[in-house]
Amino acid sequence: MKTVALLIFPGVQSLDVSGPMDVFAEANDYVGEGEGYRLLTVGTQPSPVRASNGQQLGFDFSLDQAGSDYDIVLVAGGPQLAQEEENPALSAWLRQVASSVPRYGSICTGAFLLGRAGLLDGKRATTHWSDAGRLGQQFPLAQVEHDRIHVRDGGLVTSAGVTAGIDLALALVAEDHGPSVALSVAKRLLVLAQRQGGQSQFSPYLDAQARPDALAAVIQRHVMEHLAEPLSVERLADIAGMSARNFARLFVKEMQITPAEFVLRARIDAARNLLEGSELPLKTIAYRCGFGSAARMRLVFAQRFGVTPYQYRDSFKVSLA
Repeated sequence: MKTVALLIFPGVQSLDVSGPMDVFAEANDYVGEGEGYRLLTVGTQPSPVRASNGQQLGFDFSLDQAGSDYDIVLVAGGPQLAQEEENPALSAWLRQVASSVPRYGSICTGAFLLGRAGLLDGKRATTHWSDAGRLGQQFPLAQVEHDRIHVRDGGLVTSAGVTAGIDLALALVAEDHGPSVALSVAKRLLVLAQRQGGQSQFSPYLDAQARPDALAAVIQRHVMEHLAEPLSVERLADIAGMSARNFARLFVKEMQITPAEFVLRARIDAARNLLEGSELPLKTIAYRCGFGSAARMRLVFAQRFGVTPYQYRDSFKVSLA
């Protein structure tokens, strides 16, 4: 029997708690007696705490009672975590956890609590795409993966936003009991079992609050509507009504990547969506997404993901039956 603890706090995202807990609880129905999971919650303040959606949540142990005798510890996320100050007592407990628990980590913005405890330094990690840039800025020693569903680095496990915590929990169940048990749990919960760690989040190119007339918004709309066409810096500068030099400088300042990298990411993301959700031939996908040829798309996928488009589709496609 493995003991799983989830850390909760005022303002926690309730789905970050209930999603993974439901995965582990359902897994108990598919394994032998005494081979499943014992689920506990740890709270940072007096019970109950109020989640971000207004729900009140109780917990089994307060922080000063919690100890570190667990097999898995996960820190849930919350909408305001990125802006909050460090809680020294919490950071000390997390460091104790990291030194003694085989697997520990975070869901969504829970990564910020790990970062404040120094547990992301020199580690690969992820969070919700909209907070990944901020995570990297606050913790420059971390290697933030901006577009991953979940990431494993030794005993550290981190996931992207909200429902990605379910994917992370399914991956941990698969480690413990094999993919067939994880698949059975996924079917019970009516979620996709194919979303593995290397799969994309979704188009993390533009802040949702960006003005429609902002440079990035204008260029994103044009790129996504004309992926099959040549999209040079000069062409995009014409769309923006600027010189190529000024356009490139302002684009990098606003988006933190070059125009060429932006276009390539957009093409990769569009290709992944088609590979995951359609049966279109690879050459058709390559043309529609602006790679020009299946060979060029294959080279890009090999460089970015270490797999061919065919292998990517085989791993991540959603059944159309």
